Amino acid sequence: MKRLKQILIIDDEENMRHVLQTILENEGYAAATAANGRVALELLDSRTFDTILCDLRMPEMDGMTFLKHARDRKIDATIIVMSAFGTMDQALETIQLGAYDYIAKPFKPTEIILTLKKSEERQRLRRENLQLKKEVRRTNSHKNLIGKSQPITDVITMLEKVAAFKSSVLITGESGTGKELVARAIHYAGPRSENTFLAINCGAIPENLLESELFGHRKGSFTGAIQDHRGYFEEADGGTLLLDEIGELPQNLQVKLLRALQEEEIRRVGEQRTVSIDVRVIASTSRNLPEEVARGAFREDLFYRLNVLPMHIAPLRERLDDIPLLVEHFIHKHNREHKLAISGITPAALKALMTRAWPGNIRELENSIERAMVLSEQDMIDVPLPDNMPASAAIRPQPSGDLSIKRGTKILEKELIARALESTGGNKSKATRLLEISYPALLSKINTYNLN
Repeated sequence: MKRLKQILIIDDEENMRHVLQTILENEGYAAATAANGRVALELLDSRTFDTILCDLRMPEMDGMTFLKHARDRKIDATIIVMSAFGTMDQALETIQLGAYDYIAKPFKPTEIILTLKKSEERQRLRRENLQLKKEVRRTNSHKNLIGKSQPITDVITMLEKVAAFKSSVLITGESGTGKELVARAIHYAGPRSENTFLAINCGAIPENLLESELFGHRKGSFTGAIQDHRGYFEEADGGTLLLDEIGELPQNLQVKLLRALQEEEIRRVGEQRTVSIDVRVIASTSRNLPEEVARGAFREDLFYRLNVLPMHIAPLRERLDDIPLLVEHFIHKHNREHKLAISGITPAALKALMTRAWPGNIRELENSIERAMVLSEQDMIDVPLPDNMPASAAIRPQPSGDLSIKRGTKILEKELIARALESTGGNKSKATRLLEISYPALLSKINTYNLN
């Protein structure tokens, strides 16, 4: 049975209370009444309401005083103020005290109903927002760092220590070890969790655009700058900015980044004035930055400025004991995402996973588990596991002396497609998922390479 929306009417005029109660009950609401703010507060001690309609002028406790008490008690109901004697200043004051809206008396029944519908939409959006925030915290919690090995335990311990501080963090580790996951966990475990987390890959943005993306630009400062643009630093103000693959940052921008970190201010491209920022910076890299510093490719002063709180994520080959837990986690995850019903993995298949080197680390492991689940004909993952073809496919040699990348790419592409079709028993839909291409693209390439 659908729950009726609970409305509390606070008004010293008995006739007004009766009229409002009748209007609301006819619209399907459950309405209670109180003659003044004091009676209303007593009622709120034992009941909860979705919305409160409150008059301003009342004996014993007026509407303004009631609003202050409601604010102090952190009453969650949406409060709508009513008055026949209000001014614009008074209306603004009620909003400042926490009222959602202000209605001038006399009013039509449709005005009240419309205002209530608007408040219900606001309540719905608030609930959705709170739920989304809870989900974001859950999915970015350090509890998602799966494992019981000493390397991952050390990372979690360090994470819990550094989360509360603004100091820069430098996360190092091979590709696929989960550096961004750790960065997100640091943000959401700290005092900035209510604010923005942004990640930018310093190697994925063209050098001529990177400065604008980081620091923003002014309209007309270069060709294509058709309007003012806020960069990542301004967008992340009050929150956290992850500079992924910081080792790819060009040297001319390393100087500007160092200034931004030291002075806590940035200058947009094409502007002379500076803008103060409050951003926690986390950097990550798969490079050996001390070696980059030694050969002059990375500024030493920037390295020390970033490396205040260093964290290293060990490769999967150094934490093989975590593979069973990771496999269990990925099976659960992809069962949910793909609506599968894989119950587990056989001991032989698990042993096979634990004897691999995993150059792609956790990312490669997850891809292998997902691939095995999608292609499995039974409810258990078993050997032989599908190959991680892009990493393990053998490249057939080209004719001696032929160094053409185009011809070599075609040879490899044909080989991968043939192996995908073979491993899936000719199932083209499954093959497209393995090859990570579209179905039409696969059909076209099958015809091109005469693989029918």
